[in-house]
Amino acid sequence: IGSFLYRPVLISVYANPSPSAAHGDRLKFRLVGYPRKHNEGRIEVFYQGEWGTICDDDFSLANAQVLCRQLGFVSATGWAHSAKYGKGQGKIWLDNVLCNGGEKSIDACKSRGWGSSDCTHDEDAGVVCKDERIPGFVDSNALRLRAELTSKRRMPVTEGVLEVKHKDSWTQVCDLGWTPKNTRVVCGMLGFPHERKVNKKFYKLSLERQKHHFLVHSVACTGTEVHLAACPLEFSRPNATACPGGMPAVVSCMPGPLFTLHSNAKKNAVLCVPLQANVRLKGGARVGEGRVEVLKNSQWGTVCDDRWSLQSASVVCRELGFGSAKEALTGARMGQGMGPIHMNEVRCTGLERSLWACPFKNVTKEDCSHTEDAAVRCHVPYMGLEDSIRLTGGRTRYEGRVEVLGPGPNRTHSWGLICGESWGSKEVTVACRQLGLGYANQGLKETWYWDSSNVTEMVMSGVKCTGAEMSLSQCQHHKVLNCQKTAAKFAAGVICSESASDLVLNAPVVQETVYIEDRPLHMLYCAAEENCLSKTAASANWPYGHRRLLRFSSQIHNIGRSDFRPKAGRHSWVWHACHGHYHSMDIFTHYDLLTSNGTKVAEGHKASFCLEDSECYEGISKRYECANFGEQGVTVGCWDLYRHDIDCQWIDITDVKPGNYILQIVINPNFEVAESDFTNNAMKCNCKYDGHRIWLHNCHNGDAFSEEAERLFEKYPGQLNNHIS
Repeated sequence: IGSFLYRPVLISVYANPSPSAAHGDRLKFRLVGYPRKHNEGRIEVFYQGEWGTICDDDFSLANAQVLCRQLGFVSATGWAHSAKYGKGQGKIWLDNVLCNGGEKSIDACKSRGWGSSDCTHDEDAGVVCKDERIPGFVDSNALRLRAELTSKRRMPVTEGVLEVKHKDSWTQVCDLGWTPKNTRVVCGMLGFPHERKVNKKFYKLSLERQKHHFLVHSVACTGTEVHLAACPLEFSRPNATACPGGMPAVVSCMPGPLFTLHSNAKKNAVLCVPLQANVRLKGGARVGEGRVEVLKNSQWGTVCDDRWSLQSASVVCRELGFGSAKEALTGARMGQGMGPIHMNEVRCTGLERSLWACPFKNVTKEDCSHTEDAAVRCHVPYMGLEDSIRLTGGRTRYEGRVEVLGPGPNRTHSWGLICGESWGSKEVTVACRQLGLGYANQGLKETWYWDSSNVTEMVMSGVKCTGAEMSLSQCQHHKVLNCQKTAAKFAAGVICSESASDLVLNAPVVQETVYIEDRPLHMLYCAAEENCLSKTAASANWPYGHRRLLRFSSQIHNIGRSDFRPKAGRHSWVWHACHGHYHSMDIFTHYDLLTSNGTKVAEGHKASFCLEDSECYEGISKRYECANFGEQGVTVGCWDLYRHDIDCQWIDITDVKPGNYILQIVINPNFEVAESDFTNNAMKCNCKYDGHRIWLHNCHNGDAFSEEAERLFEKYPGQLNNHIS
């Protein structure tokens, strides 16, 4: 009846605490990996705040029986070894597990003990469960709202009859004793931050005419749970009268600002991260996930993962306008941050409105490092956006030609292609997000080698995204198709990835190393060949005279989850005799000196760049080196340092008059290489120049607002103010 909300979510099951689990930890299990069905996959267990795998040594069908029951299935039909469903990450929690098949928990089976293993992730075990649920089992992806009062399909559905899937049918939940706390838990699971009161009188007549099948009754949540299955509740016996005098529970949820805007604002006015004053998510590929960062004393910092829990993660998610947390991630799973770590041992109850309202400890240098940065994955409302895009022809599910669903003849919808002419990294970022396939890896303007579909018609052209949209339809594009090459082989394609690099400039290093040098022209011949001087240098009286140079060091860190590699293959790298090595990127960084209104008065003309690991954090080895035609790139946890005293590491300010300016440095300015986050690629410093000396102050990475966000705030002030960034 009408439309309904059915949000598939990662299977996540609470098991009863076992006596041997340290500190009374509550175990959770999930199936992940690819390719797989919902009842098979790599088995992962959540223990001591971290997801980990199980080694396949001594693994057996009896082990799989125990695990499948803990996942809510009646039994196991098989198991897999040697990382059939892909290699996991993080801990390998159990090894040499020996069950007899009758244990209630995997923790009751014999093993080497928690965290004791001599395996690698090449030996991760998987299970295949019988596709039949244990009677009364409730999991995250078997919950929906059925809209009763409207036949119009509008996303997201925020109000309706709560239904739980049992076997092949949908059943209702009895409303006797139903409380707002129960509604809060349900709304959180469905991706909404808050519950609303509902007028049951509007539903009474409609529901009285229907036949109901009650599965769940006597629900008594406290409001802090992140899953309905964690609440005290009872299941109805077959043919029993479970709800005498009651009705099906009706739930009404309040969507966060982002999803309200998605429904009401113009399409190109939707960005992906709700703006809050004191908390944000960084580095995530999907809406509602990322590294947690908090604002303190005008400086963003991270949160240490000690005691990081689903309750604390849920406070962050709800504060940002999402639902409760699906996962509380530890160990910098969303990349390492930079700068201070503001909070440690955060202990929320789950009812707080802000993370800052939770008890926490201040961090000392001995407590935490950025390898322990906390992150979250939040429940978000089901919008149906993934139903209007697909990939075809690729070697894996992460790549292929992009096809989108658009209006067809006779009010039907049909699949069509996207013109590849303007296709770039930002567009690929949005496409991969909409597909639910993680980060952008590469965009392709020609896809003749992926020609396996019978879809040949171009339906979309001129696509231009900011990189923050939730779907390609929200990006700017031509109203009327305008594509020079309309053959299917020129259609846009993508390669997505579960990880990506993320470059950030260390702003304090720039401020600490800046100085002015009057450099003689006879020492600048090589720099002139590299086009590193301003245009007026060409008319100078060489080799006499000098050029005034604003010099500084650039320390560029990779804080992402994969190495930053140049797009060009080494066959196309250019040899630079002046520097004595090959350069792999024509444009890697822009250096500009701007007036207060943004007018450019000087710029750095660095012809090209060599990328290498100058230094790395402790425990990380250098992988890239410019010398001897070596591989180029920046390893995760390392940085590329362009020292102030090397050629072209400057801005020629010979013609600049004294005054107040802005120094701007932008990394990867043309978005040539995909990153997990482009908003932190720019750094700005206030700059005072008196004609002889220069001072920099207030240097910061310019990730508070993108230019596109600022434009949208001006265009839609009433709708966007304090909602998105």
